[in-house]
This record gives sequence, structure tokens and C-alpha cells, in this order.
Amino acid sequence: MSGGRFITFEGGEGVGKSTQARMLAEMLQARGRSVLLTREPGGTKGAEAIRALLLDTQYDWDANAEALLFAAARSDHVTHAIGPALDAGKWVVCDRFIDSSRAYQAGGDDLSDDAILSLHTIGSYALMPDVTFLLYANGEDVAQRLEARDGDTPDRIGGKSAEYHAKVGQRFRDLAAMDPERFVLIDASGSPDAVHQRIVQAMAPMLGESG
Repeated sequence: MSGGRFITFEGGEGVGKSTQARMLAEMLQARGRSVLLTREPGGTKGAEAIRALLLDTQYDWDANAEALLFAAARSDHVTHAIGPALDAGKWVVCDRFIDSSRAYQAGGDDLSDDAILSLHTIGSYALMPDVTFLLYANGEDVAQRLEARDGDTPDRIGGKSAEYHAKVGQRFRDLAAMDPERFVLIDASGSPDAVHQRIVQAMAPMLGESG
């Protein structure tokens, strides 16, 4: 798969990934790029159906089942949305991708990274992003955003323990340290516009600009 550019947003709950993905997609479109804005799990009819199962609090999926469901959703997403968009020369901006599985299932749930990557190879051709923006923010900012987003009814994954989410956050940092050429760390504190400007500045080389 080639032709376009593939940009992902990663990070823990409440750091503003969805907002920043949307803002970047709008900026790219305004600069004449053809853009697909999408998300995981989701982005296709099949993957959205799996998303509903994954986030529904009535289900108690274990770590193995969760990893398989995420991999299945991603496979459908890559086959029917991301891959064709990249082949058509589009810029794909995705809210979460394989690194979320590596952080949540191989970090929070202690599955092996090799197992997660093997599923990714089988289901999604081992596709990796060109650049991954890892957003981070302090606990107070995150708590306010989660309150605004979820209120008292978090989804099945957002409602997991603080210990679980701390392990996920550490795993994201570890992944970034292992692959510094792909990951760009972004301070997600402050207003959405301020965070967006940090991302735009980091995007300058990819856009052929001086920054």
C-alpha cells in the first residue's frame, strides 16, 4: 500500500486525540490535500459493529478476546478504508491504530507485544503509520476532559482502573522511546487551538515547509 500519507493520534483517555485528529484533517483539506479522517476501533460498517461490542459495559471480554476483536476490526478498517485511501493518494488521519493495541492489550493487560504484532501482520499487512502523534497531558486536564466527555458513564475500557490506565500510559511512552523516528510527543495541555499549533509545527517537514 503506497501513495498517500498515514498519520495517527495516540495517547491515553481524555488527552484530546479525536479533537486534534479532526483539526489536523481540516487543516490538511484547507491546504489542498485529499483526506480521510477515521478512527479505531471503527471506520467501516464492520469495524463499527465490533466497536459497539468492545465498548459495551455488559460484556466482560478477557484480554485475549479483546485483542482478537480489535485485530478483526482493524483488518476490516485497513482492507476497506485505510488501504484504498492510501492507494488513491489520500492523507489518512486516524484516531488510534496498532499502537493502542500495543499499549492497552500488551501494556495494560500484559499480553506480549509479539502476539499483538503477529495479529497485525495476519490481519492488516503489518501496516504502520508514517508519523504518530502521542498526546500527553496532566491529570487535572485529563479529568476535566473525561468529565465533559463521559460524565458518570464511561465506556467499558475508559472505566477500567487507574492502575490499568497508568500501565497503558507508561507503555505508550515506552513505545515512543523505542521508535523515536515515527513518534512525535505533543504536550496536549492548554486550549485545543494551542495544541493544534504544536502539531502543525511538527508537521512542517512532512508538508514541505520550513516550520
